[in-house]
Amino acid sequence: MMSFTMAARASNPDFMNGVPELLILRLLKNAEMYGYEIVQAIRSGTDEVVVAGEGVVYPVLHGLESDGAIKSRRKLVNGRSRIYYKTTRAGERRLAELTGKWTELAGAIQKVLAGAKAAAVQRMIGGFYGEAA
Repeated sequence: MMSFTMAARASNPDFMNGVPELLILRLLKNAEMYGYEIVQAIRSGTDEVVVAGEGVVYPVLHGLESDGAIKSRRKLVNGRSRIYYKTTRAGERRLAELTGKWTELAGAIQKVLAGAKAAAVQRMIGGFYGEAA
C-alpha cells in the first residue's frame, strides 16, 4: 500500500506528489464527485495500492480549484450539504499533460524492469549452459 508521507527527493520532487492530482483529475473528468467519494474511488480503483486520505485529497482539490483546473458547487443530498467537483477545460488540459508525463515515466521504468528481467534470464541461460555471464 502506498503512502504519501514519503519525503520528496531533491532530484525529483514531484515524483509521488503528482499521483493524487493525476488520479483526481482523471476521476473528475467523467463524473462530478464529492471529496470523500474521491477518496473511496482512488482506494477501490487502485485495488488499495494507492490510499490517499482526506488529508491529501482536500488540499489537492483546493489547489486545483485555485488554479482553475476544477470547479465546485454545493449540493444538498439527503439533507446533507456536499461540495461536488468537476474538471474545467483547463483541468482537462492539465490531465492530458500529466497523463503524458506519467505514461512516459511508467514506460521508462518498465524498460528498466524489462532490462533487469532480460539480464536475469540471460544469466540463467548462461549458467544453464555453463557459460560465463
